Amino acid sequence: MNGSWTSFGGDLHLDLTERRAAGAGLRAALEDALREAVQDGRLAPGTRLPSSRALGEDLGIARNTVVEAYGQLTAEGWLDSRQGSGTTVARRSAPPPAVRPARPRPRRPAARHDLMSGRPDLSLFPRTAWLAAARRALATAPHEALGYGGPLGRIELREALTHYLARVRGVRTDPDHLLVCGGVQQGLGLLCAALRERGARSLAVEAYGLPPQHAVVRAAGLSTVALPLDREGALVDRLDARSGAVLLTPAHQYPTGAPLSADRRAAAVRWAREQDRYVVEDDYDGEFRYDRQPLGAMQALDPERVVYAGTAAKSLAPGLRLAWLALPDALVEPVARLKVLADTMSPVLDQLTLAELITSGTYDRHVRRCRLHYRRRRDRLVAALAEHAPHVRVTGIAAGLHAVLQLPPGSPPEAELVARAQAAGLALSGLGWHRADREAAGGEEAGPALVIGYASPPEHAFPAALEALCGVLRAS
Repeated sequence: MNGSWTSFGGDLHLDLTERRAAGAGLRAALEDALREAVQDGRLAPGTRLPSSRALGEDLGIARNTVVEAYGQLTAEGWLDSRQGSGTTVARRSAPPPAVRPARPRPRRPAARHDLMSGRPDLSLFPRTAWLAAARRALATAPHEALGYGGPLGRIELREALTHYLARVRGVRTDPDHLLVCGGVQQGLGLLCAALRERGARSLAVEAYGLPPQHAVVRAAGLSTVALPLDREGALVDRLDARSGAVLLTPAHQYPTGAPLSADRRAAAVRWAREQDRYVVEDDYDGEFRYDRQPLGAMQALDPERVVYAGTAAKSLAPGLRLAWLALPDALVEPVARLKVLADTMSPVLDQLTLAELITSGTYDRHVRRCRLHYRRRRDRLVAALAEHAPHVRVTGIAAGLHAVLQLPPGSPPEAELVARAQAAGLALSGLGWHRADREAAGGEEAGPALVIGYASPPEHAFPAALEALCGVLRAS
């Protein structure tokens, strides 16, 4: 061997080379290396060391040298050596290794109730069904599925998504135009990088949105241009040739809750055709509409001008990191090439499991259960506010996992309300946090507003979360 490591069930790095170069003899170098390994904790008390013959062979030194080193360290109390029991690290008290003192950090009290938006009730995750689907998928997967695959993702999942998205969301695509990615944010970053390669310098976004997405856009080298919003969604008539694309949430504007009207959908697609641009449709919770059938995907208006982005984060769990892009033909190659540079491919077993859930019909049944659960949650929130905080108005359509609570003019500023909520053990955000361009957005003429995620608290904790929220709002 190379004289720097040995194996005794696990590997242990023993650096004899530097000690020999410093003039130490071979035996002294071995003793120093073992002594240091015990001192710094790499060899814990009670650890069984290899036999002198095995260690000598691994390090390429004479067995007698190891015997003598073991004997010296045993005499010093570092090792224990007993006939028939081998050599072990002695159980001796030693001073703990020096550590740098931790820097004091300001600590925010932990929230008892999580009302941050965009988070599902993780207790609804179908563990039993997921495990059964994983077993079926693994049992039937070809051996090559576990090797290095292509950047688009496993064909099983892309085929399943093609049929599911067409049936449920009206998406027009095929497996060759679908790309599986590690969350919508990764997909958005890849898209922005591809658009920048094509000459884009900015991306139009809705005036209120998700700040981490805006950060991804800027990290990809594009600036953001904010489009104002009203009750019909983004004012897409403000789009011009300066933007390389526009990012929209047509089914359920995030976070204000307004759907993009049919006329504005058509206008956005018309702009993309005339200017040779693209619309990026973030369909983050399109399956969760409670007062009527969900609006179909905007992508169906023109699959060559609209990029459809979907995710399992809301329907299953964000920790799966499973999302997908339905790409126009011109963007498949550049986005797939950039995906290879990002992480080569998405995890295979979770893709196969989700494909099995979809094709078996289990995923449909799970989504329907979640839709009923979240609809009831929203109804309970609205009823509690009507009774205990009637001055608060719930805005937006009945959909998704969050609601915007509009307070009347003259109410305390959003920052103060969020601070009061934190003091009451609630984690939530103000609408102002979601501004794409906070300086350009100006003040809060319509009064402050809070964005409430009603999905994430477990069922047993939801009544207490509602009570605490109503208490904060009553005091406002």
